[in-house]
Amino acid sequence: MTLNPFFLQGSPREQFLIQDLINEQLKIYGIDVYYLPRKFLKTDDILGEVQSSRFDDNFVIEAYLDNYEGYAPGSDIMTKFGIRLKNEINLIISQERFEEFITPYLEGIKLGIEDGNITDQTMTLTSRPREGDLIYFPLGERLFEIKRVEAEKPFYQLGKTYVYELQCELYEYENEDIDVSVEEIDNTVQDEGYITTLTLEPVGADASATATIGGAGMVGRISLTNDGYNYSSTPNVTISAPTSGTRATAVAITTSIGSIKSVKEIRITNAGSGYTSSDPPTVTITGGSGTGAAATAIIVDNGVQTLSISTAGTGYFYAPIVTISAPAVGTTATAEAIVNSSTGVVSQLQITNAGTGYTSAPTVSIAGVSTTGIGTYQLRETITGSLSGTTAEIRNIVFRTDIDLNDPPIELYVAVNDGQFSAGEVITGSDSSASYILKSYDNDSYEESFDNNEEIETEADGILDFTETNPFGEY
Repeated sequence: MTLNPFFLQGSPREQFLIQDLINEQLKIYGIDVYYLPRKFLKTDDILGEVQSSRFDDNFVIEAYLDNYEGYAPGSDIMTKFGIRLKNEINLIISQERFEEFITPYLEGIKLGIEDGNITDQTMTLTSRPREGDLIYFPLGERLFEIKRVEAEKPFYQLGKTYVYELQCELYEYENEDIDVSVEEIDNTVQDEGYITTLTLEPVGADASATATIGGAGMVGRISLTNDGYNYSSTPNVTISAPTSGTRATAVAITTSIGSIKSVKEIRITNAGSGYTSSDPPTVTITGGSGTGAAATAIIVDNGVQTLSISTAGTGYFYAPIVTISAPAVGTTATAEAIVNSSTGVVSQLQITNAGTGYTSAPTVSIAGVSTTGIGTYQLRETITGSLSGTTAEIRNIVFRTDIDLNDPPIELYVAVNDGQFSAGEVITGSDSSASYILKSYDNDSYEESFDNNEEIETEADGILDFTETNPFGEY
């Protein structure tokens, strides 16, 4: 039997009336929240996983807060990583308001058009709120992520649905790009995620050096025959004096493998003269609280005897490459630079091979970072390291105010790194074209409510000690 024809059972006019009443109640009893649509920048073509996304638009819409006992009871759970705060809220918004106010804009993004420009963002669903979009809850000053959208509740009153119920959970930041031009929203994630602190140097200048050559009977290089063990500090290297001539000098370079410190190599600071291959000098390695290191000297003629620094340079926060020109006939000398990481200057040049066949002093060149810092970085622009090629996004900038407000920044707080920066490289901004030398960097993240790994590790070390033996027994 069909429905009674004398009752309309959901005519368009009745449906419009209910929708208007709901809209009015939301405006009276609701609160203004910010709706932030997620834009997909990069997805995995095989698994369909979102690899990077962005939030750069916001829409203010009225919503009814369907929580009368605070955040959802029982939403705080205990995990193996500690207490996890999953604070949840339910919000009710008008379907009509969403479709008339927000959907048209999202449709433009779906078609690849935003502000008259073609975009490369993906917006697959525009007719309703989407799971993964964000809601900024101003009362709690928090961001919530939409986990589920209920579109059929209440269930078809007069043959239609009128509201969306948004089931939201406290947002856990995962390095998404959030820049919606609302300070209170942008600031909520400024310190979230994995933050790298870059300390910059405004000026860099190349170092320079000169070489002197020796005659017959020089220590050309020192070959390590035993690297020793258990050194707590750098040992001393002593080379016996020749019968007549100049005594050679050298230094030890140490390395650590696990917790064992040993000698890595011996470098020459003065190749000396007057030694003979038939009676080579004795190389003695002492001190450093270790034992076992031993080395032998190889005697050559007409090599580089010493290297002297003419200009220490500035802006060196890693060891630059030292190049010594080749002789007309013979072996090219090689050397390594030592830098003072706190001052950024080249403090010493050490010979690793004195070479042979030099009849005149060779040219010494030191790879530099000669640059003068320019420009001012911009928040949220992408920066690139000149050596590592690493890119990241600027989250915060600390400017120098102790000398002059126009001085360059000394620290950048960056996130969304795609690699690791290298000390001494030039950091260039994509939008501002600002460029300065990277003095040092720190990968310690800011305080993160979901980041308890360090605390867990510290506490665990007090229970089980794996440094000596397996606490569970040996096989």
